[in-house]
Amino acid sequence: MNTLALPRLAVASAILALALSTPAFAQDAMPAAGAAPSAGAAPIAGTAVYKAFHEKEGIQRIMDDFIVRVTTDPRIKARFDDANLPRLKLLLVQQVCYLTGGPCEYTGKDMKSAHAGMGLQNRDFNALAEDLQLSMDKEKVPFRAQNKLLAKLAPMQRPIVTK
Repeated sequence: MNTLALPRLAVASAILALALSTPAFAQDAMPAAGAAPSAGAAPIAGTAVYKAFHEKEGIQRIMDDFIVRVTTDPRIKARFDDANLPRLKLLLVQQVCYLTGGPCEYTGKDMKSAHAGMGLQNRDFNALAEDLQLSMDKEKVPFRAQNKLLAKLAPMQRPIVTK
């Protein structure tokens, strides 16, 4: 593992912990007027973060890598055994594109409905976040841009984690 990866994963974990304990993050998780409520958060203002993700093509490459990671990660791969992976990838690309300020529309379910009955735990959510960060690193998304997306995703832990 890259020597920078451990401190970066620690920072990502800290962002997730901060999001769970800070009302400002929790409020940000609620979509603003005109936002797609099912995406889980309002998009980041402007297009700088979207461009830092190398736009839609970069987000697609991130999700290609991410799907491989989560379906082979021994901590969470069983969670994806019955998943429609092409549809999941499509929705993740839409969601990340939208949240980073891109021109995409998220067409999936809201986070609570999409994850209902899955019995997800904090460790599942954290493993997923770690895998996402590794995929963003592979795409060479700047750490600051990664953190902006993680700050949008972190509050989604509340409706997703049920155990």
